[in-house]
Amino acid sequence: MPIDELDAAIAEAVIGIDTLWGGDVMNPSGAGRFIADSWFSDQPLPPAYAHASAAALRSCGGVGAGAAAEVPAGAYLGAVDLRGAIGRMLEAARAEGGLRGAYLEGLSRCCEVMLDLAMEVLGRGPRVPYERCVHTLTGTAPSPSEPEARRRRVADLLAAAGHAAHDGESLLAAVDEWRAERRVPAKSIAAIGDAFVARYDALSARNLVPFMPREFEHVPRANVRFLAIENAWFSGSMNYLGRARRADGSPEYEATYELNAALEISVPEFEQLVSHEVAPGHVTTFAYLQDLYVRGIVGFEATVLTMNTRSSVLFEGIANNAILIAHGVTEPAELPDRDLELGVLLALLQDDAKNQASWLTWQEGRPQHEVATVLRSDYLVTRERAEKLSGPWGRHPLLGRMMLPAYRAGTELVAGLRRRHAPEAILPALFGARGIVDAVTIGRAL
Repeated sequence: MPIDELDAAIAEAVIGIDTLWGGDVMNPSGAGRFIADSWFSDQPLPPAYAHASAAALRSCGGVGAGAAAEVPAGAYLGAVDLRGAIGRMLEAARAEGGLRGAYLEGLSRCCEVMLDLAMEVLGRGPRVPYERCVHTLTGTAPSPSEPEARRRRVADLLAAAGHAAHDGESLLAAVDEWRAERRVPAKSIAAIGDAFVARYDALSARNLVPFMPREFEHVPRANVRFLAIENAWFSGSMNYLGRARRADGSPEYEATYELNAALEISVPEFEQLVSHEVAPGHVTTFAYLQDLYVRGIVGFEATVLTMNTRSSVLFEGIANNAILIAHGVTEPAELPDRDLELGVLLALLQDDAKNQASWLTWQEGRPQHEVATVLRSDYLVTRERAEKLSGPWGRHPLLGRMMLPAYRAGTELVAGLRRRHAPEAILPALFGARGIVDAVTIGRAL
């Protein structure tokens, strides 16, 4: 059916911000995407995507490309009224009211910050305060991570596994030895990935599906292909496509998962990654939202899900708790295997490290080499992750100030909600069955 004025404003604002930062929502690879994670509606793309100036801006990499982006960005901003689209979305959100209105107001506010950050990078606006970025995104002020409790538990588990440590340096060596003994062979990623996808889809059928509305039973939760990608700046990218259709016109809910071929990861950490990215994490979350949109239960905003927004905070929180949801527990210590608990704790420390990279870079102004050293020693990440998080991620004017804090914030939010609420109450709310929600509005759906 045709979209209305509000839907058009949502599409123009989100795709416009995505294009401004160099993203292409129609690119099947995460290497070509940026803000917009999906476009699974059958609607035509908005003028913000199709305008002649958009292709030139995408081809140069968006405003993050520096001087090369000044001319194409100027042409694009002169042709596409992004601030006007955001304003129309915000005005309509206030008129809409209720849960949807609150969600759209949060989306509008995050788009405003992303536009202002772009203007800062282009030298057309003032510096955007770090606190504004984080507070708009998460609803809370920025703060440093506190890894001590998880690191102590990691040390205990390593000692029990035969890798005792007596100080920080030997603990890091013990983690590296533990990973090396359990490293996923690069050429076996696809096969191991398929096995874990089947396992976690089955666990989701046992510990998620019974608490969800019966209409979700037909939705494929894990229609995904694993792909290796060379020289990626990310550890992995879930690319929700959602545009394939069956003969009857219904969606196939398809996605790909691209894994950095250089990633050093143990089998337990990889198991956590599969639950995070596929079932019952991102692929399941997006498939449920697509189904809700197709059935007319949620609005058009569900088809253009985004990074650097309050919804992404919630999505990362769901994904980081997905392995616990799959096993029907609320704490890593309740998982059935201590190697798996250790892998989960190392993954959670990596997300604590993402927040800390943001804090050290933008709050304290620390140089990259100092940030990398802290991430490696205090958060036990690999050298490859320490360099990426302190560099391409942490120092990026948008990802460093908005996306990196989302992981820890979402993880703590969802973990707390699951401790306080029964699964029949919290799981339908998290996955959108009571209306699409974000990190700030989730309480309204409970």
